[in-house]
Amino acid sequence: MSLIQTAVISPCLWFDHQAEEAATHYVGTFPNAKIHKIARYPNVGQDVHGREAGSVMTVEFELEGVLFCALNAGPAFQFNEAISLQILCDTQEQIDHYWHQLGEGGGGRSVQCGWLKDRYGVSWQVAPRILGQLAVDPDPVRAARVFGAMMKMVKIDLAQIERAANGG
Repeated sequence: MSLIQTAVISPCLWFDHQAEEAATHYVGTFPNAKIHKIARYPNVGQDVHGREAGSVMTVEFELEGVLFCALNAGPAFQFNEAISLQILCDTQEQIDHYWHQLGEGGGGRSVQCGWLKDRYGVSWQVAPRILGQLAVDPDPVRAARVFGAMMKMVKIDLAQIERAANGG
């Protein structure tokens, strides 16, 4: 039995034909990641799925303990910002790493407040873990300073967030 089959909830990402390429890219981006299994389209059902027999159907992969399925199912559906994957970082080095790896390499674009869209169209939030704590700080003035600083950023600058939290 595959690990992905034992998960209660596992995101499935719909790709046109880039499932294996995307999974390989993501596995190369995260330190604790691996591809578990690749399933291929069979000879049967081609009148429905329209895929060549033997081509990649699904890729089961794991990123930091979260199990994913990447599905090659055609161009009918596209990713949008309504769903994003959060990466909670402890250091600026981590923020910079994920920002570079996911936002660059062709087709990626940065948005605002730590959001970016990768070259496959998947939206990510690359943010310091402490940001969530500071946003609900019991001191509303401190929380507002942090929020105001974040709203001016594209890639999050952890030092600026900490300065804002401390009144600087």
